[in-house]
Amino acid sequence: MRRLTGGRVWSSHSGRLRTGPRCERRAPSLSRSFICSRRPGRMAQKPLRLLACGDVEGKFDVLFNRIRAIQKKSGNFDLLLCVGDFFGSTPSTEWEEYRTGVKRAPIQTYVLGANDQEAVKYFPDVDGCELAENITYLGRKGVFTGASGLQIAYLSGTESLAEPAPPYSFTFKDVSSLKAALQATSQFKGVDVLLTSPWPKGVGNFGNASGDVDTKKKGSSLISHLAMDLKPRYHFAALEKTYYERLPYRNHTVLQETAQHVTRFIALANVGNPEKRKYLYAFSILPLNLMDMAELVKQPPDVTENPYRKSGKEALSDKQGLAPQEEPACQFFFDLSKKQGKKRQSTGGDSKGVSPKQPRKPPQPLGPCWFCLASPEVEKHLVVSIGTHCYLALAKGGLCDDHVLILPIGHYQSVVDLSREVVEEVEKYKCAVRQLFKSKGKRCVLFERNYRSHHLQLQVVPVPLSCCTTDDIKEAFIIQAQEQQMELLEIPEHSDIQQIAQPGAPYFYVELDTGEKLFHRIKKSFPLHFGREVLAGEAILNIPNKSDWRQCPRSREEEEALARLFRKHFQPFDFALED
Repeated sequence: MRRLTGGRVWSSHSGRLRTGPRCERRAPSLSRSFICSRRPGRMAQKPLRLLACGDVEGKFDVLFNRIRAIQKKSGNFDLLLCVGDFFGSTPSTEWEEYRTGVKRAPIQTYVLGANDQEAVKYFPDVDGCELAENITYLGRKGVFTGASGLQIAYLSGTESLAEPAPPYSFTFKDVSSLKAALQATSQFKGVDVLLTSPWPKGVGNFGNASGDVDTKKKGSSLISHLAMDLKPRYHFAALEKTYYERLPYRNHTVLQETAQHVTRFIALANVGNPEKRKYLYAFSILPLNLMDMAELVKQPPDVTENPYRKSGKEALSDKQGLAPQEEPACQFFFDLSKKQGKKRQSTGGDSKGVSPKQPRKPPQPLGPCWFCLASPEVEKHLVVSIGTHCYLALAKGGLCDDHVLILPIGHYQSVVDLSREVVEEVEKYKCAVRQLFKSKGKRCVLFERNYRSHHLQLQVVPVPLSCCTTDDIKEAFIIQAQEQQMELLEIPEHSDIQQIAQPGAPYFYVELDTGEKLFHRIKKSFPLHFGREVLAGEAILNIPNKSDWRQCPRSREEEEALARLFRKHFQPFDFALED
């Protein structure tokens, strides 16, 4: 075993350890935190070529033979970063050959530590050490900074709520100390790479499907918290024996904060798995501190909202809650976004921690409401589908026969005020209605006016594909807004309105069939029929006489007939019938 000593950094060119001049070891509470005192120059901005790998599970020959083949075909890589279970659960004669030098890894390899008691024996020094030639254990936690300036933050093991934690686990204190060391300077913008073995809990929120892994239940909340604060450009994890590359997510709040770089989360499968799931990931990266800021913060077209970001109410609740150092609260300190499931309950002890959050009840209306389903004022003959939290109804005086509304059953004023479970059902209704209209050769336009209204009405208007394109609709809204001296801003496709507008603040927003959204923050007055006027205009539906719903009267018999017809057409898509 060769012990790593302070003052050594790895070279971005050779990928091998070398002694770095004028370097010092900093932040002694973190294992293997090497910071070079000489800032890398900006002359040679050649990207590093890195490989990341999932659970090796002792299949060293399979992994390294694969890497030899890749390097023969594509050229050498600078580093291999391994997350998850490196050694596996059974003794391996293969490892003895690498440990004794009979065999040698073809690339400088960095690995995380044990995830269970059985694997602890393979890591003789908790602060990190060379396990074999070209194979280095990083340590329990820390940040590894190379001569190029590339920063790799790492956290070994699995989450533990107990103190002291077993040698294969990390705790709230570990995460806090790692975060504090990195955020000590005001210039901190994030790290290039974050390595953890478990997935962060909730990483699938606002993103693409994560396959068989339920990210609301599996994973570590502490790692979610760490990823939120460290803002890695790449975050690698494993342990779930599957491959999942999440859509990139942003690290700032749209329209409220200065643009920042995005994070890409990649979970990797186990080496040599029979399903042929991806366990190696190749990428090129230029260190964050060498990049032009405009290039660094560019937002890809498929960027989503941050899966770990709290709403304003949740953040306020955190500030009023228990202090981080209070041990019983560590399992509650990080509340995931509104789409996250129930938080884990405290196990044992006379804890005074927060009790599990119950679904929030809607506020009660101050007077008669035309849209609360339990209200006698509701015209129930227009209702076409009733779910658990929402219902679907034909619009009174609709722009067309299949103009519908998505409404909460309880009394909520706007989308921003909705509880998590209501938001989820709104999304289900949006999806179902889109599928219906797509089958009829129509595209869907949704809009909401949270101004001089007391109950949320999400307007859903179908537009025949033959009438115009999505770009025509978008242009029509923008032009009419400009004509009325209103600022209609385009916000990213996967953004969350609940994080852009504050509860009680008036706004208008449009959602197109492509997922594009246009948003206007209402400051003074606003034309009540703006959404209808745009869609009724010559450029789209060409029915300008229907811009005011009061000019579109129908008898009750006509409304009942249209509701029956829509209900019949919607039935194949109505998820509420399955419950």
